[in-house]
Amino acid sequence: MMALRDVWQFHECPAIVAWWCRIFGRALVWLTPPARRRLLLALGALGVGIVTTVGTMGKHPALHLPREAWGVVSVVVAMFALLALVYRAAAGFSRLPAPLRRHPQWALHASYWLMLVALTFTTTDQGPWRAVLLGVAVLFPLLLWRLAYLVLAGQHGRIAGTTWRDHVMYLWPAWGGTDTPYGKGLAYLSQCEARTTEALARSQLAGIRLLLLAVLWRLVLTAFNALVHGDVNWLGHSWGGWTAGVPELQDMLQAAPAGARLSAWISIYANLITDVLRLAVKGHLIVGFLRLYGFNVFRNTYKPLLAESIVEFWNRYYYYFKELLVTFFFMPTFTGPAKRLRHWPGLRLLVAVFAAAFVGNVYYHVIKESDALAQGHLLQVLDAQAPRMFYCLLLALGIFVSMLREQDRRGAAALVGPARRVWRIAGVWTFFSLISIWNTGGGASFEVRLRFFLGLWGLA
Repeated sequence: MMALRDVWQFHECPAIVAWWCRIFGRALVWLTPPARRRLLLALGALGVGIVTTVGTMGKHPALHLPREAWGVVSVVVAMFALLALVYRAAAGFSRLPAPLRRHPQWALHASYWLMLVALTFTTTDQGPWRAVLLGVAVLFPLLLWRLAYLVLAGQHGRIAGTTWRDHVMYLWPAWGGTDTPYGKGLAYLSQCEARTTEALARSQLAGIRLLLLAVLWRLVLTAFNALVHGDVNWLGHSWGGWTAGVPELQDMLQAAPAGARLSAWISIYANLITDVLRLAVKGHLIVGFLRLYGFNVFRNTYKPLLAESIVEFWNRYYYYFKELLVTFFFMPTFTGPAKRLRHWPGLRLLVAVFAAAFVGNVYYHVIKESDALAQGHLLQVLDAQAPRMFYCLLLALGIFVSMLREQDRRGAAALVGPARRVWRIAGVWTFFSLISIWNTGGGASFEVRLRFFLGLWGLA
């Protein structure tokens, strides 16, 4: 008789793995060679790159992007040529000029800002080349961090034995994603890649489990929004449409009802829960697809609402974004400029944490506004990011203090009672719920958000 745990953890059950291998034996054997799966994903990447580029050219009517067929084709060719150029540079990293070898990431990001400078000091009547450059500049941030992983692989000498086909599969990922590279680069994907039929079967079953979890959390999110916020949906109708009627946080920021402190507190906690559920659904779908193709990578969101410390929540909440900040901001700072502070370990840690959670976090979200930046609206983007900058400041402080507390606890007893655990979890929820006031959309100004925060405590 199969135990309940085996039913839930079916991807780890030998009997189910063996059954999967019997049912899909021929297909699994055909897909087992990694090179074959990589080829399929590379072909998918070509399609995704073309579709994404064509779609983006028609999305921004305010921009003078190429609309004619030749212009769109030129942008597609330019984007793939850019990927090939960066790959060649990474593959021949040892032959690059010394300044580029010393600061490859700076050079990569500088290339993007040079595009923006060229667009700023030119006008639309200076020829079709500018429209193509504009299209590349709008699309480039989507690829920037993936290219950063490619450059890092070249810097560490990990390009040998690979081809452009191996890298293009994650540069334009067929499994989807955002500006954040789910699965990071080829180095991490290779570590998690199935190389036997049984490993591929386990990875696929783990992917199916994540896809089922995505459906489950989508249902939970739908029910939660109906129950708390009054969203009209089929699940809400199933219990007669009763709702607590608490406005969403971004709506309360715009016009919080007078004397609605209880609703305001409920809204910030509800905002945290819905945010985690949305991210979990999206991440499970993307990582689930990756696992179906034999890359048994770590999930993006893993039980953050059970975290007992701020740094633990941050590690579990948005894993691949956290890894991006650690890889390109925390570690280069900690092992680079902050190394001079090795006699002051606390200060060294503080500098590295702020480089990642504040500087890196803000920078990432600034360059996401690629359409505004391509029009030369940098100051407007920075002004709009002011609330988020304060959020990043609070986040960096919270992570730093949490890391110090975790260091102090290492020598303490590991056993903690249930009441103490609940208290810690509640503290983590409260911290992230409060700072999310400055990270929620809706266009509310910093002053409005501050007034709302003070109102929670009866001070405004």
